[in-house]
Amino acid sequence: MLSNSANTPVPDSPEPPPPGPAGRGGIAAWFGSLFPMLTGGVALGLLVGFALIGFAPGSGLTMAASGQTSAAGAAAPGAGKKLSFDIELGDMYVKPPSISVPRGADVTVNVFNKGNQQHTLALEGADTPLLDPGESATWHWGVISRSTQAWCLVAGHKDAGMLLPITIEGEPAQAVAARGAADGTGSNDTTIDASAKPAADWKPVDPTLQPAEGGTTHDVTLRVQEKILEVAPGVKQVRWTYNGTAPGPVLHGRVGDVFTIHLVNDGTMEHSIDFHASKVAPNVEMRTIKPGESLDYQFKAQFAGIFTYHCGADPMIYHMGNGMYGAVVVDPPKLAKVDKEIVLVQSELHLGPQGQPGDLKKMLAGDQDAVVFNGYYNQYALAPIKVAPGSRVRVWLDNAGPNENMAFHVVGTIFDTVWKEGAYRLRPGNAEQGGSQTLDLQPTQGGFVEFTLPDAGSYPFITHKMMNMSHGALGIFEVGGTR
Repeated sequence: MLSNSANTPVPDSPEPPPPGPAGRGGIAAWFGSLFPMLTGGVALGLLVGFALIGFAPGSGLTMAASGQTSAAGAAAPGAGKKLSFDIELGDMYVKPPSISVPRGADVTVNVFNKGNQQHTLALEGADTPLLDPGESATWHWGVISRSTQAWCLVAGHKDAGMLLPITIEGEPAQAVAARGAADGTGSNDTTIDASAKPAADWKPVDPTLQPAEGGTTHDVTLRVQEKILEVAPGVKQVRWTYNGTAPGPVLHGRVGDVFTIHLVNDGTMEHSIDFHASKVAPNVEMRTIKPGESLDYQFKAQFAGIFTYHCGADPMIYHMGNGMYGAVVVDPPKLAKVDKEIVLVQSELHLGPQGQPGDLKKMLAGDQDAVVFNGYYNQYALAPIKVAPGSRVRVWLDNAGPNENMAFHVVGTIFDTVWKEGAYRLRPGNAEQGGSQTLDLQPTQGGFVEFTLPDAGSYPFITHKMMNMSHGALGIFEVGGTR
């Protein structure tokens, strides 16, 4: 298994719920801004009225008065009206996609969870209970005085599409758009300084593939943990992990071996696991489990190769993009011995704010901040992998994605052996005496290459998609102790 002692995680840091707007304070501030403009008895009357105002819990929008009036004294069009809406929640959708109400209407929603995992619908991010699949609830939102939004609080669900705009009838579209832009604020995502160096006590992830355990059965416990990890010098993100590392542990076995995985969810949200090395019913062994729950996932390794495993909870791209992936190596029969055998898992970083999870919108747009090997920016350029001169090296490669392809190349050598997705493409002694320069892999494809590095020196290894190499997919084989 990969040793991740380098990135020793700090104590759990659960993701906070999405921030809401100012709520009651926002209304009070709005009212206060009007007060200086009022005079005499009008001001006093409104002040007394304000003292009698009631607020629906969490909405930040409710003024409890059936005869609600504006500052100018005109009655709100919806004052005294009571409206009820049926809202269906599914996996990454809200139905209907929006609702419209007259200003001042008193709103109640009947919410039904038709999805396969927990959801909720919170007005402007206020706390509301999670609904299990098949559950329903009725929530009183109270009087709606301006256009607003409600959304699912589960991490990533809002950005994945679980957002319900609530518009005031007759309000100009440009006013709604302007308010949304003001509420959205600009990005405060962290950035990577390519010239920065890690702390003196930093250690890289050990890429060495550990020998497969003896016997034909493998019992492995994987605990889902949400941790703050460093992903580049000075850059820390909340990573959703298996056993505290991203990527998770590398599992290693042979064709015919049986793997029994004990998955324990120690996180704060629903998670799951999907082994591409298995042939099982997804709704049984890959099912999503709640915090505190566990499941046993057993499969027989029927095929050789390197296979991705990852979380399958929705939105899947958010769980994978935040670190929930790893690799299983299943040796082909009669695999030759080599002097050095390592595993490189390529993935992407879509940075959120410092100390927070990654940015789902970036993931959905394919706008990555970095492409990395084994979870850390340029880590094997910062700490080269040492190889003895003349050694035969095997590099197992898994492209965890979630979006980018891989074009693995080692500068200064040629691959004489290539295995890709279940078969040898090239082996020593082939009649054509051909060699390979690059192994190409799409997301969740895998394989291995073999080569020798006969002379002392520094041999860069990269993904030959140049923009990704320049964004962190770079390492060095150091041969003979010199650079």
